[in-house]
Amino acid sequence: MAAPRKAESGQVAPASKDRSKKKAVDESELLTVPDGWKEPAFTREDNPKGLLEESSFATLFPKYREAYLKECWPLVQKALNEHHVNATLDLIEGSITVTTTKKTFDPYLIIRARDLIKLLARSVPFEQAVRILQDDTACDIIKIGSLVRNRERFIKRRQRLIGPKGSTLKALELLTNCYIMVQGNTVSALGPFNGLKEVRKVVLDTMKNIHPIYNIKTLMIKRELSKDPELRTQSWERFLPQFKHKNLNKRKEPKKKNVKKEYTPFPPPQPESQVDKELASGEYFLKESQKKRKRVEEIKAKQSEAISRRQEERNKAFIPPKEKLVVKPKKASTETKIDIEAIKEKVKKAKKKKLGALPVEEVKLKIAADEKKKKKKKK
Repeated sequence: MAAPRKAESGQVAPASKDRSKKKAVDESELLTVPDGWKEPAFTREDNPKGLLEESSFATLFPKYREAYLKECWPLVQKALNEHHVNATLDLIEGSITVTTTKKTFDPYLIIRARDLIKLLARSVPFEQAVRILQDDTACDIIKIGSLVRNRERFIKRRQRLIGPKGSTLKALELLTNCYIMVQGNTVSALGPFNGLKEVRKVVLDTMKNIHPIYNIKTLMIKRELSKDPELRTQSWERFLPQFKHKNLNKRKEPKKKNVKKEYTPFPPPQPESQVDKELASGEYFLKESQKKRKRVEEIKAKQSEAISRRQEERNKAFIPPKEKLVVKPKKASTETKIDIEAIKEKVKKAKKKKLGALPVEEVKLKIAADEKKKKKKKK
């Protein structure tokens, strides 16, 4: 009976392997979201009876934001009324309140309305803040005020996040597809969930003294890698740059170094009291009037020294400065003198000469040679 069982078990084994493979394939397919897929919108048909209870949220806004909120309030009300949510602006208390109505069917919309009023209070313009009512967008308000203790250091790091003429912030916005607003002690970000995650990381790293350019570089590399479908399932660590933190500043040494003295079993000598000092100088035996006179003399001596010192400083302005000695120009030596007459003669000779003509001596010799030749021919 044992033999057929073995055969049966041998037949079942390959089938179990196939199932495990199918499961692995299914899991990998479930993890990847198809391109162009969108979650279906939440409609009235999904919740026809509406909400049972009324929910409300309120937030305060600063005084400088009042004028802008007054201008854009009709637009805010219009945007929220489309989703059956009421909004009230209280200028006396300086608060905004959003509440659901009986017609509200989306239970999560009150959370989005709460985020909308928070963004408006944090100086985000209405055109950007109204995007929070869409399903594919979210917001994140990052508090950076308590991350750095020193105020000057905090301002420098916050400015580093913005960059020269807002260039760093613009680069972050393009890479993460998020709208970022740096205002006071908070950073407001609005966009897709993946982008918000990256924005939070960059902001917190900047406050920890890590320059945003490093994170921007990694984001750019990730963006290029995500375009390749083969690399989607692989690890990207080999492609990403690894920046090491180098602390080049040397340890600050204290100005006053406490040098330990050699140990001695004997206690230090007792300091002299005022009476001992007076006994040593002989002041102790003087009368009160003499002591007073001595003190007055010392004060007068100090005053006279101070007066003389001040007078010297005043007199410095009347002391004429030392004049620089005028150096007489040295006479040109006779050796270096140029012989003008000799130059004149040379110029005259050069003028007499014709261009390409022979010198006078050579001409004379040539004439004499020609005469000799003529005499020889006659003979």
